[in-house]
Amino acid sequence: MARLRKLIILATVVVLSVPASAPIFAEEQSSITHTPLLKSALLGTPDQEVIVWDTVYAPGAINPRHLHPAAITFHVVSGTGVWQEDGRPPVTLHAGDSLFVPAGTIHSHWNPSKTESLRFVEFIVAEKDKGRTIRLPENISH
Repeated sequence: MARLRKLIILATVVVLSVPASAPIFAEEQSSITHTPLLKSALLGTPDQEVIVWDTVYAPGAINPRHLHPAAITFHVVSGTGVWQEDGRPPVTLHAGDSLFVPAGTIHSHWNPSKTESLRFVEFIVAEKDKGRTIRLPENISH
């Protein structure tokens, strides 16, 4: 829990240090849509919640360098997506594939197709209201 708090504080400092002139990210350009499927407190743990998103990336959409203060599992429903953690080679996922990303892992992901959408479900278990994405300066090339 202490490590998670440190990550949240570090991520907050990073976000607050990003200049107002930073580029607009793909999801702010409507090429990425997030539809909430579930947000519910976990029984017996009122400070914890589960969040499930249905996420669609238009052809070529990119979610640049970011992290989640909570662990997240991605499950590809359709299309093909590429996930890349800082310092590691990209991982390509196809429909039916899943990927677990530990809390605080800096990564980016994108839809490499020029014609097909990428659709995946995101599963997050987090402290209440802490499951959001925290954007970081971009430095991953793809």
